[in-house]
Amino acid sequence: MSRFTRVDVILKMREAGIVPIFYHKDPEVCRKVIKSCFDGGMKVFEFTNRGDFAHELFSDLNKWAEKEVPAMIMGVGSVVDAGTASLYIQLGANFIVSPFLNPEMAKVCNRRKVLWIPGCGSMSEISYAEELGAETVKMFPGLSVGGPEFIKAVKGPCPWTSIMPTGGVEPTVENLRDWFEAGATAVGIGSNLITKDFIQKKDWEGLTKRIASSLKIAKMFHKI
Repeated sequence: MSRFTRVDVILKMREAGIVPIFYHKDPEVCRKVIKSCFDGGMKVFEFTNRGDFAHELFSDLNKWAEKEVPAMIMGVGSVVDAGTASLYIQLGANFIVSPFLNPEMAKVCNRRKVLWIPGCGSMSEISYAEELGAETVKMFPGLSVGGPEFIKAVKGPCPWTSIMPTGGVEPTVENLRDWFEAGATAVGIGSNLITKDFIQKKDWEGLTKRIASSLKIAKMFHKI
């Protein structure tokens, strides 16, 4: 069962402005990354549903996080069907992110009042997602869909729409400024934030500093 309400989750996402996205088959690496993100100021973490037995890994990490970093909101991304969403909700996922719009997932998540963030690439998909109860939609792949200009175009006629771009987002002043000034609610960042270099060198202190620096940049431009 989720420890955080979907209202709590969306508020924390908006407050932070950045949602880190990560997967590694080594549970110890995952724990170090989660702890580094938490120490750097992150309170929301998206685990990627990737690889064999990923759900078992998430189960262990979520139990660990509840004890070691209880304020961290753990969710799962790259979920593509209702059955997998149900599985992760049963394992305590506090939010579910999908790369596309699957209406059956909306029913599962809404029934348990778990935040559901579907991937959308058009105005029609965004409108349908909102009709299904999505508080925030994932703009994916961010740059391919149209980048910051797409968000501006959507927010014109639909200023109530909440969009989280993922794909092509970088933790730099220029990039984050473009996304947030366009109207992004938050951004999802994976390997551009948690780089292979940090993992290979096990530079957890360096990763913590990068997380803190990225959040500082986001707060410069993010309008909550």
